[in-house]
Amino acid sequence: MSALTGDARADLARRVDGLLRTVPDFPEPGVQFRDIMPLLADPAAFAEVVAALAADAPGRVDLVAGMEARGFLLAAPVATALGAGVVPVRKAGKLPGPVASATYALEYGTATVEVQPFTVPAGARVLVIDDVLATGGTAAATVELLERCGAEVVGLSFLVELEALRGRDLLPGREIDALLTL
Repeated sequence: MSALTGDARADLARRVDGLLRTVPDFPEPGVQFRDIMPLLADPAAFAEVVAALAADAPGRVDLVAGMEARGFLLAAPVATALGAGVVPVRKAGKLPGPVASATYALEYGTATVEVQPFTVPAGARVLVIDDVLATGGTAAATVELLERCGAEVVGLSFLVELEALRGRDLLPGREIDALLTL
């Protein structure tokens, strides 16, 4: 697989942008929710996105970690395309034990993500995938959690990056790829 560059990448970004739906004030007032469901419902566009995410993977990948919940929908087909396994990173209380967890700050409180550590072999090269990079809290907690389990996080891939929310700031020195930056 070869990574998309130049015009092909710009064309895919425009296609993704055209298929996203912005839902104002969801799930709470002031939030502009980026709904990827129209993209997932378009089989050609979805296949193109999966191929692009897989092609942009940084070298060998043993596992693809999908962050709950829309990240699962991207991680599984990308893992299949890469010949890798898939590991769900879930909200607290959703996985049977044993689990490893990481808690991170939200604007008003905290949240916790979990993974079954026996699914992450020491030294595994892991690509983390989600639909949107916003403030970066979930992504940073996911990286910390996977590394505590012994993995090497080789990169993070997102369908969309909301640049104004500065999520990259919580992921310094990390290889981050986004198909579309808004």
